[in-house]
Amino acid sequence: MQLPPEQGLPRMETRRTAQDVLVATPLLPAGLDEARRDSAQRILLDELLRGPEANGPISVTWYYTPMALAFSGHLQSAVTVYDCMDELSAFRGASPGLQLLERRLIQRADVVFTGGRSLYEAKRNLHPRTHLFASGVDAVHFAQARTEIFHNAQPEDQRDLPYPRLGWFGVIDERMDLDLLREVALRRPDWSVVMLGPVVKIDPAALPRVPNVHWLGMKQHQHLPCYLASWNVGFMPFALNESTRYISPTKTPEYLAAGVPVVSTPVADVVHDWGSEGLVAIASDADAVIVAAEASMARARKPWLAQVDVRLARISWDGVWTGMADILRETGAEGRVSRMGGQASGQTSNSASFPHV
Repeated sequence: MQLPPEQGLPRMETRRTAQDVLVATPLLPAGLDEARRDSAQRILLDELLRGPEANGPISVTWYYTPMALAFSGHLQSAVTVYDCMDELSAFRGASPGLQLLERRLIQRADVVFTGGRSLYEAKRNLHPRTHLFASGVDAVHFAQARTEIFHNAQPEDQRDLPYPRLGWFGVIDERMDLDLLREVALRRPDWSVVMLGPVVKIDPAALPRVPNVHWLGMKQHQHLPCYLASWNVGFMPFALNESTRYISPTKTPEYLAAGVPVVSTPVADVVHDWGSEGLVAIASDADAVIVAAEASMARARKPWLAQVDVRLARISWDGVWTGMADILRETGAEGRVSRMGGQASGQTSNSASFPHV
């Protein structure tokens, strides 16, 4: 995170979660080039690991992005994990050095986790211990959207929008097909298209300014069920390009846990993992999206939800962590891995996603 120069020199901001996990966030002045950012973060990290919050030798270094290797590659740990959630090199504005750092990280890693089927196929031949862990879901949290209390507790900025409502939450960036979004809205002016999330790496002026498309901005995770509770369809208008080739959107099971039918463009992992079972409708153009959304809204809800819940029961985050922890123990990461309950000791990572695309 970069701050204006007047807010001071680089520093590390720390906080403890309710689960007793220390979260350390480096705050940097604006205007630093990549080399100076890496140097500043390395100094801050070393100070943190020498300070009172240090907890002895590092058991696990856990990377979500290879870019973190540039300032933490000197650390020694019992086990190194590369948790590959996206093909970050395909994103707009990716560092030219990212692919080189990823090769170094894969060589160094004891285990590689991949967040989707397409990513697994792309990485499995690069490391002998590559494992597929597709997106889990906090079903209890999102299932609140199914309750009458949440349906009646409408957020103020959504309360007066007409029905039916198609909704999205997540980062709004180059992975979104804005033309498709515009076409659907224009062809169904009586529908409300609700868009939640920050606009990143694209010009906000490029967003469709159609009367029935409502850009409501970033929302906190705990507030999402209140919005989802009155959506008729969860809309995933992903563009089909290099940045979406390997994605496995976490929002898919989150919409479903909320009891919201989903219409998605044909992203490979969504088609394979959800579309093939009929749990998510797949549509390639505006006409198909409208047909799929209308069919989803007309479908009998109870049998579909029963099928959804059977599938969701198999992909809890607790289950994902249990599988990961078992693999880590096989590589020699004992003790604190279990105690941390999902956060590895000595974690050094930068997350590049809004929480789970």
